[in-house]
Amino acid sequence: MHWDRLFEDLEGQLASDWEAERAVLDAESERLRIAGLDLRARLRTMCSSGTDATLDLVSGCRLPVRLQALGADWVAVSSRDAGGARPTTSANSSALLIPLRAIAGIATDHGTILASLDEPASDARPLRERMTLGFVLRDLARRRVPVHVSMHGGADAHGTIDRAAADHLDLALHDPGQPRLARAVQGFRIIPFATLVAVRAPGDQLP
Repeated sequence: MHWDRLFEDLEGQLASDWEAERAVLDAESERLRIAGLDLRARLRTMCSSGTDATLDLVSGCRLPVRLQALGADWVAVSSRDAGGARPTTSANSSALLIPLRAIAGIATDHGTILASLDEPASDARPLRERMTLGFVLRDLARRRVPVHVSMHGGADAHGTIDRAAADHLDLALHDPGQPRLARAVQGFRIIPFATLVAVRAPGDQLP
């Protein structure tokens, strides 16, 4: 009986040691996994659930939004007011294309922040996530979609993208609500992608 109790004690101690060691290894594995997590991975989770958040942009603007879609180097969002409401009709809805490098911070609830650390449900990536900013802007140019462009330094411009090159776009400037006709165009501007903070378009015109 004495030996039985001794062996039982040893087995219990060994099991406890193994459990403690496994907990340490699991914690280290989780730390390593999170160390390899990039912002796009967390945005992917938040976009998939349509997260409400406030984006701090490098321009100094704070923007309440609903995260909707993720691209290669951009995120598409819909505007909402501070109470969480958003436009419900196509006539007044708009969407914004935000370059990832223009995001200075993301404010949302703690539960969403923790959930965004989880592994994605699937390794499959939609084709949209391979679309670059230039690809989407070239599509807007092809379809002659009117846009409102916000840039570093607080400069804004409204017009139609005539063309989008490798790292810049050509914008034909005209008043909101006006089609891109020669008589409506007030001027032209070359805008480097690096200066873009947000591109606003009608809500049904972005990916």
